[in-house]
Amino acid sequence: MSFVELPSVASWRHEGARAGFEVAFFSVNDRGPRVEGTTTATEDGRSWVVDYVIQLDGSWLTRSARIAGRGAGSTVVTVIETDGRGHWQVDGVAAPHLQGCLDLDLEASAMTNTFPVHRLHLPVERPVAAPAAYIRAVGLAADRLVQTYSRSGEGHYDYTAPAFDFSCRLVYDQHGLILDYPGIATRIQ
Repeated sequence: MSFVELPSVASWRHEGARAGFEVAFFSVNDRGPRVEGTTTATEDGRSWVVDYVIQLDGSWLTRSARIAGRGAGSTVVTVIETDGRGHWQVDGVAAPHLQGCLDLDLEASAMTNTFPVHRLHLPVERPVAAPAAYIRAVGLAADRLVQTYSRSGEGHYDYTAPAFDFSCRLVYDQHGLILDYPGIATRIQ
């Protein structure tokens, strides 16, 4: 599936698992797409804010990110770097548990599910593994997330994350941005 140019801004309302909001701003520089955003939510009685700046290369591979999380009176900042071939550093330290991951997935964000569908150019009905460096909303811990995507039709992708016993059908727009992430978020702009 081919996508049209990203808009300058998009917004999502968190729903189901948490209540909140996400806004992301898109631009392209000489390295590739760049996304700057903020997501705020209350989940399980805990409120948090996550700010992010993510740099991708021209193939939609994550190359770097600066993530700041605030909650319960403290702020944590994490810097992520990767070579685009599956080698990661978190705050300047090698992260071998993320070896082979090509995408960054923020627990706080519906937007980061944009990256694999742009990068993979999936054929219809063929599941593809897309393990990701998964950054938790509270505390910003970096874990490996096993996940798969399978394009089921125009703008529709079946998504699974076995660690969470979660699967759903994601709906994307012509830009390759999520419109509907069942139980997580809905695009409002």
